[in-house]
Amino acid sequence: MFLDGYLSYLRDEKRYSPLTVENYARDVRRLFECLGAVSLQEVQSPQIRRCVSQLHSQGLSGRSLARMVSAWRGFFAFLIREHGGLHNPCIGVSVPKSPKKLPEYLSPDETSRLLTFDAVSPRALCDLAMFEVLYSSGLRLAELVSLDAAQLDLSSGELRVIGKGQKMRIAPLGSHAIQAVQAWLAVRNELALPDEPALFVGQRGRRIVPRVVQLRLKARGLQQGLDKNIHPHVLRHSCASHVLQSSGDLRAVQELLGHASITSTQIYTHLDFQALSKVYDAAHPRAKKVKSEK
Repeated sequence: MFLDGYLSYLRDEKRYSPLTVENYARDVRRLFECLGAVSLQEVQSPQIRRCVSQLHSQGLSGRSLARMVSAWRGFFAFLIREHGGLHNPCIGVSVPKSPKKLPEYLSPDETSRLLTFDAVSPRALCDLAMFEVLYSSGLRLAELVSLDAAQLDLSSGELRVIGKGQKMRIAPLGSHAIQAVQAWLAVRNELALPDEPALFVGQRGRRIVPRVVQLRLKARGLQQGLDKNIHPHVLRHSCASHVLQSSGDLRAVQELLGHASITSTQIYTHLDFQALSKVYDAAHPRAKKVKSEK
């Protein structure tokens, strides 16, 4: 099947993470569902546009559609390269634009509240270490679950992180994260199987899976009384926002997050400006609303 070959290419040659490959597979399957009985050799740009329109009417955002069409474009480019005789019907297809949504993030006080809890059991110690590392190093969820214990250097406070496209970067670990990881490592053997290299493990002693991390972090947010939707990327966004607010160094944040382009990092300047605007509105004499005379 063409899809199997494409996924193998993404996994083995492009070195995409399992989660990314799974997302590509889901996007291409949506294309198959939309095309129905139409063969890939017969697909033309109007049919791709009709699929985009159909999915948009079902509630998919412009951002989701852009990602989906990108996956389709890559799929057809793979077919052309491997099998020939095809054209790429996704070339030139545009998607509806949706308003840019600023990433959610926690304030420093909210972050402290989330990460301040009694961790006594091995499971709770593992959770605290995972959450502290997410926030301290600004990791993606896939980067966190792929960490091996050998990638840690606690003496220097560093992590070797394998990011998108299998690119390696060095990420810092703060003192709270180092302390939480040390406490977890002291009891890790109570949960981890003897031959398991993963830093963080699940109930069966093997590498923890992304969904478990998401569920445990969400549950911890509820337990700590936070009324926001707490997920791993919120901690990544919070890390970036807090570092930028304190340092003003956009390049440093780019390196920390592992962004290939600083354009991806610039979204955090808007978060920083939002915080500045709130302070300004509350403090500047000329920012206060003038009371209307009765």
